Amino acid sequence: MKADAKAEAAPVGGGSKKKLVFILAGVLVLALAGGGGAWFMLKGDDGEHAEEAKPNKKAKKAKPAGPPVYVPVDQFTVNLQPENGEQYLQLAITLQSSTLEESAIIKENMPKLRSRILLLLSSKHASEINTPEGKQQLGKEILEAVNQPFENGGEPQEVSEVLFTAFIIQ
Repeated sequence: MKADAKAEAAPVGGGSKKKLVFILAGVLVLALAGGGGAWFMLKGDDGEHAEEAKPNKKAKKAKPAGPPVYVPVDQFTVNLQPENGEQYLQLAITLQSSTLEESAIIKENMPKLRSRILLLLSSKHASEINTPEGKQQLGKEILEAVNQPFENGGEPQEVSEVLFTAFIIQ
């Protein structure tokens, strides 16, 4: 009987070793599958960013999730188109941009930007811009002028809002 007990004990011990090998093999397969899946996910993500980095004039730039960047513009004083005698406008604005890079481009091209805005403002009558609706329309027109490319065939700016910080008609 003692021999039978040893014979029975050996297969049980060998079976537990086999179970351990199968468990370790299963864990290894799961680890490799998880690592391979993560590698493919990360590699696929890099591929998407590489395509976005290619210059494509038709594609919109991705907007960052950070806070907006504000670019103050020096005050303007312009003569308005005559209606009831001489009138002038004193105006100060701040531009809202989405990135620091965009604000740097705007600052580098400030003379062009100011020229565009001065031409627009000097073409207005006081009665056009004296109402809240007129001011909103003027803000839209300034936004259109600001977002025009600074160079022929260049990328347009991505200024999202024109904020009035001073507005005086005399």
